[in-house]
Amino acid sequence: MSIYGYCRISTKKQNIERQVRNILAVHPDAIIVREVYTGTKFQGRKELDKILKIAKPTDTIVFDSVSRMSRSAEEGYIEYEKLFCRNITLEFLKEPHINTEVYKKALSGTVAMTGTNADYILEGVNKYLMALAKEQIRLAFEQSEKEVQDLYQRTKEGIETARLNGKQIGQKPGTKLVTKKSIEAKKKIQQYSQEFGGTLSDVDCMKLIGLARNTYYKYKRELKEEMQG
Repeated sequence: MSIYGYCRISTKKQNIERQVRNILAVHPDAIIVREVYTGTKFQGRKELDKILKIAKPTDTIVFDSVSRMSRSAEEGYIEYEKLFCRNITLEFLKEPHINTEVYKKALSGTVAMTGTNADYILEGVNKYLMALAKEQIRLAFEQSEKEVQDLYQRTKEGIETARLNGKQIGQKPGTKLVTKKSIEAKKKIQQYSQEFGGTLSDVDCMKLIGLARNTYYKYKRELKEEMQG
């Protein structure tokens, strides 16, 4: 039986190590899988997909919270049901009430039939209990999706408020973003491009350095400006 701890962050400002510490505090032997991904589609989480493919019955996947599994309520609920049917245990540290073990107990805690006419009533009670358990799962995913959307809206409103108050948002027009990648790329352009005394055409230079067309010509233009300056 393997225990996988899945940790994901969706922005560079988030710290993934907090999730790691929370999971290891409960499961010291968990296999930690980290993923940095920005987006909302469940299918886009490659590392989680890998876990889902190799996970066997009786294996456990631990999440710091339900939002780490999926931001989409519908996709998260469907995946939860699939994994439950595969007998894979799901554990959510911040929402333990929807752990699959709790869900399993709720589904198995039905009222026994009596073999009498009362069974018609008991059958209805059992269906209600199962529906109630499933609704708890769905509500947890819906609440998680709502929290993400609310956070996005608050951030958007905060940026707009700052802009209206005259604060600079993002990079100032006309400024260049200097990174280690851009510095190295420009050195190679200067070394290999025919325009700077090299032997390669723009197309071959792009392929060699591994730059997209727009980025390549942007760096090339900046190089010329730097040399002229």
